[in-house]
Amino acid sequence: MPALDDPQTRAALGALRVGALRWLGGGVVAVVLGCLLAVAAVRIARDSGERVPGAGLVVIALVLGGLAAAVAGLGSLLRTRRWTAALAGTSWQLGRLRVAGAAVLQVEPLGFDDLAGEPLRLRLMSTAIWRTRAVQRLADGDVSYAPVSAREWVLTADGAGTVFGARVPGRRG
Repeated sequence: MPALDDPQTRAALGALRVGALRWLGGGVVAVVLGCLLAVAAVRIARDSGERVPGAGLVVIALVLGGLAAAVAGLGSLLRTRRWTAALAGTSWQLGRLRVAGAAVLQVEPLGFDDLAGEPLRLRLMSTAIWRTRAVQRLADGDVSYAPVSAREWVLTADGAGTVFGARVPGRRG
């Protein structure tokens, strides 16, 4: 059964999509507000002859922060779309999650034998503290995991409410 057919998977991907849209929308709103503030500051300065103190810094902060948020949201939206397409063509595998550090993970397939097999070693993609801690709470528990590319995997657990992205560690080339 494809992983995407699981209702929990659909809900988790939907939550990721909503979060990405929030970042994208918030970034766009910040850029628009920065532009409107710039126009208002110029008009006030032109009409009254006095500059608006701090308006330039606020405009720069809104525009740059908004651009960063919009790029982050767009990237997350594209990643969620890619993961959704990949999960439509693969099924979940079951395993036990071992956590070796803040973002260093190891997934042992069910029935794993230390002498006969090699665990799947991964590095968590997210640097958000709350996501890292959420994965750490899954340590030594059963997880579902699936490949979404040659070097990228997603994993989740019952009740997690989200999927976590992880990459096979190694050099980027």
